[in-house]
Formats: sequence, structure tokens, C-alpha cells
Amino acid sequence: MRDAQHGREPNGTALPRWLPRALLLAFALLAAYQLGSWAFVRLTGFLSTLLVSFVLSLAMEPAVGRMAARGMRRGLATFLVFLLVLVLTGAFVAAMVTLLVDQVGQLAAELPHLVDNAIQWLNRTFHQDFSIGTLQQGLLSNAGTVEQYAQKAANNIWGVSSSLLGGLFQLFTIALFTFYFTADGPRLRRSICSVLPPHRQEGVLRAWEVGIEKTGGYLYSRALLALCSAVAHYVMLRVLGIPYAAALAVWVGVVSQFVPTIGTYLAGALPALVALTIDPWDCVWVVAFVVVYQQVENYLLQPRITARTVEIHPAIAFGSVIVGAALLGAVGAIIAIPVTATVQSVVGSYLTRYEVLETGGPGAPPPPVEPEEPAPAPA
Repeated sequence: MRDAQHGREPNGTALPRWLPRALLLAFALLAAYQLGSWAFVRLTGFLSTLLVSFVLSLAMEPAVGRMAARGMRRGLATFLVFLLVLVLTGAFVAAMVTLLVDQVGQLAAELPHLVDNAIQWLNRTFHQDFSIGTLQQGLLSNAGTVEQYAQKAANNIWGVSSSLLGGLFQLFTIALFTFYFTADGPRLRRSICSVLPPHRQEGVLRAWEVGIEKTGGYLYSRALLALCSAVAHYVMLRVLGIPYAAALAVWVGVVSQFVPTIGTYLAGALPALVALTIDPWDCVWVVAFVVVYQQVENYLLQPRITARTVEIHPAIAFGSVIVGAALLGAVGAIIAIPVTATVQSVVGSYLTRYEVLETGGPGAPPPPVEPEEPAPAPA
């Protein structure tokens, strides 16, 4: 009884007074961690939207800042920049839709001829005796399977519609936050810096300015490279007589520059397919030109255009695209390079670099030996 009254165990050892508080604090931290993890998972999509909107606002800041410096209100300047981007995007989408509809119509008109040529090639190559009537009979015998596929496609229409509406809502949300981040950029910076001490404010403002410089420079360099690519491919397509040369050239320029890693292959595939429907040799010339121009761009144009905008090693850029795609999908892959360049510049501004000693490597000649100074003569 005496041990229980004094908080002692039966063996006579006393319980530490801090143990109940430590246990309570541990349970509270565990609960806070679980709650934070649950909230982070739930808000991942929203946080990704804010990140994309913030990066887009950094890209728009140079143009809006110049217009605001000339006396225009930031809200109106932001609206004009938004309007220009929407007009260019709408023109690009309209050109691609027109091209797609026309090519599908031509393919549908030439489909019987293409099927007939394919059947003749199969009969000659594999010594078979296929005919269009045999294919029609096979399709009619599998009418139940075709009907099942059609029913599944009809049932998936609702899912596709909901995904489309969700994508449009997400685009609207990104545009809304981008507009507010850009129009209220100075006010947002003042609000963030007002809760920080003066020495921290300098670091935040430096990082913000570097982000604007790198993101704007990245988009500027990509837009200039896209223009060069579009002009070069337009001339080539016009020389070959490929239809819709302007739309195809814009497609190549935009996709090859703004879709990381695989953009070049996606960009060159569409004009090659269009040329294939006209003449197989035209397709060969298109593919050859795309490959040659890519080498010219990699070794001549890109180093000169991006030398003063985004200085980042190609291996780091490729790795950042992979990480961005793994974290945020296609959007993360697109914004990965400017974000990486910004982080690299901010971190580099806090690092002190020293001169590297020339120690040589395997097989390198030894460093020159300095002659010894002669000893002074005795007095």
C-alpha cells in the first residue's frame, strides 16, 4: 500500500515523472502525423493545381510587369496576356481539328482501296486466297462480338464525358489561380515577406526573382525554337507539296519544344503519316528532314538560344523530366525543367565555390616542378 501511494512499483523502483507526458506527446505527434498524411493525400490534386498555377504566373510575370511599368493596371495587363494565350491556343487547336477531320475523311474514302491492296499483298506474300467477301463473312459471323464491343464503348461514353468535364474544370481552376497569382503578384510577395524577418525576406525575394527569370527565359527560348522549327518544316512541306503545310509545321514546332523527351518523335510522326498517304518517298524525305533538323537544333540553335536563359545540364534536365512525370504526370514533366533551373540557381547563390587544384588523372603528365631558389651566400 505504501508503494502504491508513493507511485512506486512493487519492486521498489519509482516511475519517472516525465513518462506520462512523454507518452501523451508521442500519441499526439502520431495523431498529428496521421492527420497530416491523410490531409496531404486528399489535397494532392489541389496542391498540384496551385504549383502549376504558380509556375504559369511566373512565366507571365515578365510581360505583365513590363505592361504595368508603363502605367497599365496589372489586372488589365494580366487579362490581355491571358487573351493572347487563349487566342493562340484556340487557333492551334482549330488547325489541328481541321487537319484531323480532313485526314479522317480522306482515309474513309480511300479505305476500300487500301483494304484491297492489303489483301492482294497478303495473298502474294503468304500464298493465300483471301477476298473481301471472306472478310465480310467473318465479320458477320462475329457480329455478336462486334455488338459486345459496341455496347462496351457506349457504356464508356459516360466515363469519357465525366473525365472530359473534370479536365475542363481543372483547366478552369488552373487559369483562375494563375490569373490571381499574376495580377496580385506584388501583394502576394508583400504578404509572405510581412511574416518573415528582414534577413529571410531577402532570400525569399531573391528566389522569387530567380524563378521569374528562369521560367520566363525557358518559355521564351522554347517559343523561339518552336518558331524556327515551324518555319523550317513549313518550307520543307511546301517544297514537297504536302497539304496543310502550315498546320503541320505549327504542330511540329509546338510539340517538339513543349513536350519533353518524346516530343520530337510525336511531332515528326504526324507529317510523316500525312506524307505516306500521298507518296511513300515523301514520307522518307519528311523523316530524313526531321532527323537532320533535330541535329542542327541540338548542336547549333539550342546552345545559342538557351545560353542566357536556362543553363542546365542535359542529364539533369532529363532526370528532372522523369521525376516530374513520376510525381505529377504530364504536367510535372512540362514544368520540371524551369523548376529545376530555379532550384539550381537559388541553391547555387548560397554556395561558395573554390578553385580546383590541378592534380591530374591516370596517364596525365606530372605537374611541372618549380626550381628551387639558391641558398643565400654566407656573409
